[in-house]
Amino acid sequence: MLSRVRVWLNRTYAENVFFMDQLRRNPSDRAVEIHATHGDPDSPVLAAADTADLEPEGLSPAAYVEYALDQCVRRGIDVFVPRLHQAAIVAHRAEFAAAGTALLAPTPEAVAVFEDKATAYEAVRSVGVPVPPWHRVRTADELVAAVEELEAAGHRACFKPAAGAGGVGFRVITRSPFSLAHLNGFPGPYVPLDLVVDALRRAEEPVDWLVMPRLEQPEVSVDCLTGPDNRVRLAVGRTKNGRRRGFTLDERWLAPARLIAEGFGLHHLSNIQFRMLGDRPVLLDVNTRPAGGLHQLSLCGVNVPWAAVRLALGEDPGVIEPPFLGQDYTVVSGPRPLTPAALPRQRVESADVVLPAVPVPAASAGEVLPL
Repeated sequence: MLSRVRVWLNRTYAENVFFMDQLRRNPSDRAVEIHATHGDPDSPVLAAADTADLEPEGLSPAAYVEYALDQCVRRGIDVFVPRLHQAAIVAHRAEFAAAGTALLAPTPEAVAVFEDKATAYEAVRSVGVPVPPWHRVRTADELVAAVEELEAAGHRACFKPAAGAGGVGFRVITRSPFSLAHLNGFPGPYVPLDLVVDALRRAEEPVDWLVMPRLEQPEVSVDCLTGPDNRVRLAVGRTKNGRRRGFTLDERWLAPARLIAEGFGLHHLSNIQFRMLGDRPVLLDVNTRPAGGLHQLSLCGVNVPWAAVRLALGEDPGVIEPPFLGQDYTVVSGPRPLTPAALPRQRVESADVVLPAVPVPAASAGEVLPL
């Protein structure tokens, strides 16, 4: 009888509760126990795990590696899926292996290339993958020059941090003066250029942004599973166009994704994103980790998290072809339980009472519904 597999996810996204669900419902019918750590006690991944710890705050990358090694030894971790401090962790792969833990993560070289978006664009352009025009800016004058050049070429300019994930810090430049139009409805990504310039000139430190054209939909995220031999075992594109989402095996998206995954050592799970510049796909971003929406490939009849764990354990799953492509769908929020938390004492008229700890549902992760 095969022993159970112990998997650890550190400070991961809330949506990875579905990643955890898929590991437990694996087609090998193998027992899986999941350990989760996070800095937020209300992260739903802590409640979804079999065991969980709060992570200490303020650790340097080197100190975090020591913490992670201790977790792996104490918890008997077979496979570690690192997100926080991924670069520092993969640099110590041999030490984790000596502790009996396989890292489900790319090579240190791959992480270094794709930590910085400007470095990534230069690297992939050198192997023939199209990238959008871009400018690295740190000052107000550099920003204005970059925006004017892009607008002269007929583009709408946007900017984002040179390092970051999840769309944090993304904004679209507009020439419209600030008005009530910016205050109506929900907050949007549009910011007037003059306000950005003024903020930069008043800032005490320089920024590190990429300024580039606003790319058009569809956005296609290609989920790749790549072995340590640099061969892709699976590549499936997830399309997004407004609310509507779907799947694709179109080589316009898959061929450049394979080229990147195989050429740069993006071992195990990665996510490579494209958008349209005019009539051609260009690279948007490369994530050296499992995408939050990876579980959506279950609609195509594949369990990619489990295939990745098998690959990390040295059990090659072979080339995986989805038996079908699922129908178009959308994503909606749904409740997930949280770990019980003691409520503060509540003062009432008749007496002081302490309410018992209760589980609290949280609408923190997205479920998929067909369209």
